[in-house]
Amino acid sequence: MADGRCLPALAREAEAWLVDRALPLWLARGVDRRHGGFHEALDQDGTPAAAPFKRLRVAARQTYVFTEGACRGVPGAREAALHGLAYIRTRMRHPDGGYASRCDIDGRQIDPTRDLYDLAFVLFAFAHAARLGDDSDVHGETLALADFITNAMRHPAGGFIEAIPPRLPRRQNPHMHLLEAALACIEHRPDPRFARLCDELVALYRDRLFDPRSGVLPEYYGDDWHVERPQGRALTEPGHHMEWAWLLAEAERLRGIRIEGAKALAAFALHHGLDPATGLLRGELFEDGTIADPAVRLWPHCEWLKAALVSDGAAGDPVAAWTAIARFLETPLPGLWHERWDPAGGFSPIPSPASTLYHITAAVVALGRHHA
Repeated sequence: MADGRCLPALAREAEAWLVDRALPLWLARGVDRRHGGFHEALDQDGTPAAAPFKRLRVAARQTYVFTEGACRGVPGAREAALHGLAYIRTRMRHPDGGYASRCDIDGRQIDPTRDLYDLAFVLFAFAHAARLGDDSDVHGETLALADFITNAMRHPAGGFIEAIPPRLPRRQNPHMHLLEAALACIEHRPDPRFARLCDELVALYRDRLFDPRSGVLPEYYGDDWHVERPQGRALTEPGHHMEWAWLLAEAERLRGIRIEGAKALAAFALHHGLDPATGLLRGELFEDGTIADPAVRLWPHCEWLKAALVSDGAAGDPVAAWTAIARFLETPLPGLWHERWDPAGGFSPIPSPASTLYHITAAVVALGRHHA
């Protein structure tokens, strides 16, 4: 798809893929109009893949995706976004606060865990839903969810617990997405509590998550935020390095907070994570830059593109990032994607997970915002 043209042309190409191919397909086949919510994945022929559950994170991510479609005038997208909001609020609400992680196909809760990662995406979806028009009930639930997280899930060592009930190890990932949600709320549902949450999470990154010893962002931590090194070396993910580089740039844009070293994260991910033979990002690295897992997935390339747009070259060329993404999007049925690439067998013919559409959509939006 990408062929070295200028970024404005690629931005138009990316927008066309989203608006003309992906959104119509997922509106037609990815919304479960019989049982409610959204299908977890589509097979490569476009039929819903069998799954015995529905995840909160998928409902929230697809609500965001269809909100972007609604803002672009895609027929049926607004109704699908409202469908997602209703499913979250009626089927997945937990009686003690927050939202349950999973329902069965019929919408009965089967996993009542309040998971910080999932709740961050609900907050993110609620923030963007403000763009659909004024809804005081959703706004009130947005504030209530923020209060639940900051009160019921606060950890005495800083940051927030992984879930209710608590579990270990602690991870940077849920905090990263909570920052993403706080930034979305600042932009679309302004309230002082979201500015405070954003500032707190940026400070947490600076003081606890970023490891000055290795100069990278580890994935796993103990209860007191000590870095977990079960094999003598901490694990890192290039995709998350790129995502933090983007989010810290967004924090600077929306809050005026500048954190040194954010571009170095992207540079580390690019230098050690990019396979020069394929132009694709590897899955996991150790903190010394050696490869921990060579598996390749689509989503890190979306975060690479976003980081490349804001990192003044530290994350490389946005055209190279979009070119990598475009390879995953070349499927027999337009609007789907290849989720994984393997050095031995190439692209795997597995279903396209609904959850990945959030990453692609966010990358397309960022590309359009910077280079329309």
